[in-house]
Amino acid sequence: MSTTAKKTVGVIGGSGYTGGELLRLLVNHPLVTIDFVYSSTRPGTLLTETHTDLIGQTNLQFTDEVNPDVDVLFLCLGHGLSGTFLHENSMNDNTKIIDLSNEFRLQKDQHFLGKSYVYGLPEFQKQNIQSAQAVANPGCFATAIQLALLPLAKEGLLQTDVQVHAITGSTGAGVKPSATSHFSWRNNNVSWYKPFTHQHLGEIGETLQALQADVPEINFLPIRGNFTRGIFASVYTTFEGGLDDAYSLYEQFYANSSFTHISKKALDLKMVVNTNNCLIHLHKHKNLLLITSCLDNLLKGASGQAVENMNLMFSWPQTTGLQLKANVH
Repeated sequence: MSTTAKKTVGVIGGSGYTGGELLRLLVNHPLVTIDFVYSSTRPGTLLTETHTDLIGQTNLQFTDEVNPDVDVLFLCLGHGLSGTFLHENSMNDNTKIIDLSNEFRLQKDQHFLGKSYVYGLPEFQKQNIQSAQAVANPGCFATAIQLALLPLAKEGLLQTDVQVHAITGSTGAGVKPSATSHFSWRNNNVSWYKPFTHQHLGEIGETLQALQADVPEINFLPIRGNFTRGIFASVYTTFEGGLDDAYSLYEQFYANSSFTHISKKALDLKMVVNTNNCLIHLHKHKNLLLITSCLDNLLKGASGQAVENMNLMFSWPQTTGLQLKANVH
């Protein structure tokens, strides 16, 4: 572990679910210190008034002032607001930026204000992240689905349409209440939304096309679950080899992965909640390969992966501050 001085961190928009999860990780990260947490609506109030789980861990207050010289800046703003903030607040050229929104994920949007944003899926392009000055953190559904399909795409084995059914917890909808996120509607209820048109399909397609030029249709049906956190994705497509062949392919692809692991035990969501892991299970039925991929949408699907990217950008061990145990009971 490095003995150099801790890096300074600024967080923009720390009052939501993603921001709160990021603060929980950063408060306990051994190699960083939080310089400021920016909020235009809560300056002067303690973080613990919003994030009560941090009581006893920090006395920091929200501020409406930005230190442009922090070593790394995390943007936890609503989609479409990161660019506006960066236009209005100039940062030091040496400040690394990690954006958790969808603003810079697509190739057409990755060059902004003199910085080139690298798509931050470590299992896809770890070396590019290590040398990046700016990272666009992947979406939660996108992470689960891409990790389910990367090994097949690398070998050119996505030959027919891919069917995806993925259910997510209510925290994926953000902290601001809506008609489909408040308790009375969400509890004891399940529904689909944005069928076949979800915004994460764009980044999924670009990643897969970098490995396999001709990618078939991804038919993605997102489901609202009646639980708070986690994504459980069921993905299937044709695969001519046997189950042992599939496991060999996936185990080889993820052999050096810090957080994506292959399980021969059938998965349930509690195995990943509160961890930065993505677990993958394979099942063969006739000519179909069913890939189950599950992760915590607030960790590997958002803030945990953002910290993972920070670790890579500073050449720290990838797992630093992220060795968390699942809530299995």
